[in-house]
Amino acid sequence: MGHSQSQTARAWRRFRRNRLGYWSLVVFAFLVVVSLASELVSNDKPLLVRYEGQLYVPMLHDYPETTFGGDFQTPTDYLDPYITERLSKDGNWAIYTLNRYGANTLNYFAKAPSPSGPSRDNWLGTDDRGRDLLAQLLYGFRVSVLFALALTVVGVILGVLAGAVQGFFGGKIDLAFQRFIEIWGSMPELYLLIIFSAIFAPSVALLLVLLSLFGWMGLSDYVRAEFLRNRQLDYVKAARALGVSNWQIIWRHILPNSMTPVVTFLPFRMGAAILALTSLDFLGLGVPPGTPSLGELLSQGKNNIDAWWISISTFAVLVITLLLLTFMGDALRDALDPRKMDT
Repeated sequence: MGHSQSQTARAWRRFRRNRLGYWSLVVFAFLVVVSLASELVSNDKPLLVRYEGQLYVPMLHDYPETTFGGDFQTPTDYLDPYITERLSKDGNWAIYTLNRYGANTLNYFAKAPSPSGPSRDNWLGTDDRGRDLLAQLLYGFRVSVLFALALTVVGVILGVLAGAVQGFFGGKIDLAFQRFIEIWGSMPELYLLIIFSAIFAPSVALLLVLLSLFGWMGLSDYVRAEFLRNRQLDYVKAARALGVSNWQIIWRHILPNSMTPVVTFLPFRMGAAILALTSLDFLGLGVPPGTPSLGELLSQGKNNIDAWWISISTFAVLVITLLLLTFMGDALRDALDPRKMDT
């Protein structure tokens, strides 16, 4: 245990010495935390309102317009100039988020037709439906990262399990698995996505299941190779001689020593998952309509060439995200390089 902890500590020190990879991790973690708190950063509802001596929390409760001096029982539109004026005079006040638009907020009071360019109200402009582009990017980034993380976790579990079984038992089991992977890998993944999207209603869960069916095969090859090598080592032979069961040998002895390729490929797998989701959304095969999506914004940019702010902003978010993940993966690979384990 102590030896494993010392190796982990040395790997972390090597990772930190790679300044580009380390600061990429810091920046990416900051962006993920901000996106997870999107409702507190970009929302069309104030965080807190004081009106006629009473406090209201619009983010937790929907209040009718009549609560703040309006004429209708419909939910309050806090972007309405009349409501804004009511909340800013006679001792009333409201604390707004940094960006006063939600993921699907339509700016009915915009001064320019949609899509409109960057302005004081919409810092990055609006899309062709009048939605704030900054809010779309923030919420879309969160959807992409969470989807990529879920797809990576499922792919790692399936890939490690398949690779471990092949590599440890070998023989006919390994041969049968390899033939199955060859057949399964030749399936037309895009055609299957098109067919299933026509049969079932689009959903993030369906997309996660379909992509998970194919996303584990690449990793299983690396895990299989590690198990084929490690199962011949002396500590495995000693465990067998002591009567330790096969699954205990796999779980407690070989797997911890075969995780280097798994950990190393995590950032690259997340980047590939984000790119896959964006591509499918661009083709209209991704998340359900109304869900914030980077791919949909790219499609809007293609359809609205004059609205350059849509394409440039979305492309910048994608490039920065993929670069951060690539730098992290390179630094992680160098930190776990067995040739540098003693440095």
